[in-house]
Amino acid sequence: MSNKQIKTYIAEAIGTCVLVTFGCGTAMLTGGSLLVTAFAFGLSIVAMAYSIGNISGCHINPAVSFAFLVRGKMSLNEFIGYICAQFAGAFVGTGLLALIFNLGDVKDYTRNYGSNTLAGVDGSIIAGLLVEIILTFVFILVILGVTSEKFKHGSFAGLVIGLSLTFVHILGIGLTGTSVNPARSFGPAVFAMFRGRWTPMKHLLIFLIAPMVGAFIAAKVHDFLEKED
Repeated sequence: MSNKQIKTYIAEAIGTCVLVTFGCGTAMLTGGSLLVTAFAFGLSIVAMAYSIGNISGCHINPAVSFAFLVRGKMSLNEFIGYICAQFAGAFVGTGLLALIFNLGDVKDYTRNYGSNTLAGVDGSIIAGLLVEIILTFVFILVILGVTSEKFKHGSFAGLVIGLSLTFVHILGIGLTGTSVNPARSFGPAVFAMFRGRWTPMKHLLIFLIAPMVGAFIAAKVHDFLEKED
């Protein structure tokens, strides 16, 4: 593994750690307050896009990396390295939150580290899958459009992507808590399990699969729309 690859994976781990720490941490403090939590996740993307974007592309989301894999923009080995770094970053981010909240005796108003659940859709697996597929589809479609080699938006890309994540959170928070990111769902679910709360872990598979399906559809739709006749 080259030094460049190592730096890329470290950047992805740091970026995902920041996303989970600030996004889920804000949800924990506010009880998932709609706009505040939505902006916490969105602004995390903006901050990381302009700090690690030139190093790794700032995927910090396995669904984003999967879309690039589907489009042939990254190799399978690169994809595996990216998602390993992302899951590690999410785990560390949730661990930091657990440490801070436990040592400081801070109340977690979500009771499960900001985990994703199906509470907002009355436990419906189908509804949860649909919500996450749709939200991820929209989010990934924006990313592919704004980073397209054909229509590059340059320095505005990070801002657009961050606002788009805020946008999908506004709808999704009240339904599934908004995942659109398997790594983001993984860390909190694992730590909630350590705390004796098993519901997030029972629902985890939905938040691992649905974003990848949404990303796959977005990649195919983007290629179809961008392809010249």
